[in-house]
Amino acid sequence: MHDVLRQRLMRKIEALPDEQVYQVLDYIEFLESKYAPGVASEPSGIVRFAERLEDRMRRKALSRATIRDALEVIAAADRVLSGVASAGRRVLAELEGGAAGAAQAGRGRGDRAGRGERSDPGASG
Repeated sequence: MHDVLRQRLMRKIEALPDEQVYQVLDYIEFLESKYAPGVASEPSGIVRFAERLEDRMRRKALSRATIRDALEVIAAADRVLSGVASAGRRVLAELEGGAAGAAQAGRGRGDRAGRGERSDPGASG
């Protein structure tokens, strides 16, 4: 989908009342099941949880404000968890980079030692 169409859809959807937005969502999910089963990307675990929770809250006819507030809390949790996951990936990348550098340095010292060279320049022989 190109950006102009995406923006047009968002503009139209944002102009609708919540109840009609849910009707649009239901229709999109119907079209997806009929014409594109299994094509849509899978949401993260917390987003899947939020979607199921939202569906249940709608079936129980909870107020839109209650649904919105609950989903805002879950969205904030998703942002926090995404940030933690991103930080974890950076730490792992740094550790892997550091381990690779240490392994290369270790191989270099081992090669010198195998040729009779001292691996510790400060050691007396």
